[in-house]
Amino acid sequence: MDDLRVPKHKSAVDVILPGGGTRRMALFLAEAAPDHAGPEVPLDLLNGRDEFIPAFDEAAGAMSFLHRPGVPVVRVARALDAGEEEVTLPTEHEVVVELTDGTALAGLVSYVRPPDRTRLVDVLNEPHPFFRLLQGDQVAYVNKRHVSCVALRAR
Repeated sequence: MDDLRVPKHKSAVDVILPGGGTRRMALFLAEAAPDHAGPEVPLDLLNGRDEFIPAFDEAAGAMSFLHRPGVPVVRVARALDAGEEEVTLPTEHEVVVELTDGTALAGLVSYVRPPDRTRLVDVLNEPHPFFRLLQGDQVAYVNKRHVSCVALRAR
């Protein structure tokens, strides 16, 4: 039976809960992603189809199951994020993301898109529920269902 199991490894993440509380958890990622080359990354799970994602709660020392649509933000080390393959210079916007619970997140939205889809609003309106927000050496995956406003920062 063990030969039918998909090898997975634990990857540490911070789950930001509604109201701003944070929980240190570990997600279980496969060595090979189903939709792209390379290992599975947290964004694959967050933008996947499963309602609940298995996670190990580090503080409680127990398994939990995150209700994906109910999680506002998951933050990971930038090294754990695959990002986008950049074949050209990315479009970047400094923004402040305001969540429905009043939490504000500052960061950089960076993406590469076809010339006719380079506006920030195009990225925000894509069907995937989470988008990437670069924050220094971390990446916040922000659930669009919990966003009330994305404001451009003046440069």
